[in-house]
Amino acid sequence: MSRALQQADVLFDLGRHEQAAALAARHLAGAPDDAAALVLLARCRDRLGDAREALTSVEHALRVAPESVSAWMLHAHVLLSLKKNGQAEDSARRAVELAPLLWASHYTLAVVLGRSARRKRRRAAYESALRAATLAPEESDAHVLLGATAHHTGHHRVAEQAYETALRLNPDNSAAHNNLSLFHLRRRWLRPGSWTRAAEGFVQAAALDPDDRHARHNLENMAWGTLLGSRWVAFAGTLAVSLGSARLRAGAAGTDALVTHLVCEAVLVGGWGGWLWWQTRRVPPHLRRPLVLVSRRSRPVVGMALAVALLVVHAAVALVLWRSALFSALAIPLVVFALVISVAGRTTLQQQAPKQ
Repeated sequence: MSRALQQADVLFDLGRHEQAAALAARHLAGAPDDAAALVLLARCRDRLGDAREALTSVEHALRVAPESVSAWMLHAHVLLSLKKNGQAEDSARRAVELAPLLWASHYTLAVVLGRSARRKRRRAAYESALRAATLAPEESDAHVLLGATAHHTGHHRVAEQAYETALRLNPDNSAAHNNLSLFHLRRRWLRPGSWTRAAEGFVQAAALDPDDRHARHNLENMAWGTLLGSRWVAFAGTLAVSLGSARLRAGAAGTDALVTHLVCEAVLVGGWGGWLWWQTRRVPPHLRRPLVLVSRRSRPVVGMALAVALLVVHAAVALVLWRSALFSALAIPLVVFALVISVAGRTTLQQQAPKQ
């Protein structure tokens, strides 16, 4: 391997893909049929988002070295990014034929098969991922893929164990943190502390990989879901104040008026006090700043916060302006606004979800 190609390989590992591509291209100018250089150039172009040029380079490499396992695996990956799943599967299977004991070839096949929505192919993806993890028990990425394919085929316990194994091998594996946190999140109503563990995992995943949008999107979902839950506290307060104001306008006086005021205040203070106490219990101090930062940048979260805040302010002011039937009637459009915002927020978050 020439010095220029060695430097290009180092630059690729450092994430400096444009410089690596330039060095690889310079090397190929003098050795146009160097398969290793062609594969490296294809990897650089793929990372730079130029799948078509990457495909051209890797196919040139396969013409020069038709038994290059790395070229076949990269060929499968590039074809998959171009949504040519059938051809990608053929390339991945060719890599497995050439290197049946190489875990990466089975890994590549599992990734390709896992893109299919058909149950039979997902089972085959799980088997390939299991084979990869068996061949490379110390590779955390193999266990992450095993976890993902196991989850898709309903082997939830296997998936959870695979993610835990991946984190034991590499505590900095952001995908394992994110995927394991999804398990905790789904069990938040069954196991105390699961919501907090999920948030901690998402925060850690986001910190470990700034380019991965999955963890940040999951945190955004958690923040939005928290505000969505507070909506019911706001509804209860609005309903209590509306009924109390109607009772006062109907002629309640003296002790009855005082009791009505106290009940409304107790519902507002007790409801929001209990909700805030619960949130401080399940959101430890080190998680509050990341959740606030994510919330500030999220339109669905900000919209939900605005809708809830309007309900709270209205309920508090309505206790003072109870004589105004017009002001009390504002509760209805505010409730409708909160419902519309919740539906719109859910739709927006679903549309913004990164691809799996």
